Amino acid sequence: MTEEKKTPIRVTMKIGDMEFNIEGTPDQIKDALENILPTVTEFLKEGGLASERAALTARAETCKGLIQKLWSEGWFASPRGLGDVHSEMARRGFHYDRTAVAHALVDLVKEGVLTREGRPRRYRYAQKRPPGR
Repeated sequence: MTEEKKTPIRVTMKIGDMEFNIEGTPDQIKDALENILPTVTEFLKEGGLASERAALTARAETCKGLIQKLWSEGWFASPRGLGDVHSEMARRGFHYDRTAVAHALVDLVKEGVLTREGRPRRYRYAQKRPPGR
């Protein structure tokens, strides 16, 4: 395991009146957020404050979930580089670290959603299968 994976990090996230402090390895943080965000979103949809609910519905998404949304919109119909994906997410108001985006892209390649072509540091990602299949 690399030193980066072993080093614990701390993430503080505030959504309305709720605040979450999570500490662990990047993989543990990712797993925790994937479990927390849908629960918080559901809570706010069912009865949270209206302003918090509106803000969270638009924002509580994981990096991988956002990339899957791009895929479902057909955004990957033409090959895209890491920089393209990172820029598009930022344009939509989601500012994830480039390494988080890269890891999410690799996960989607492994799951067969996207395909990767090219050579290291120059990979291009495209849909392996069209959305809806």
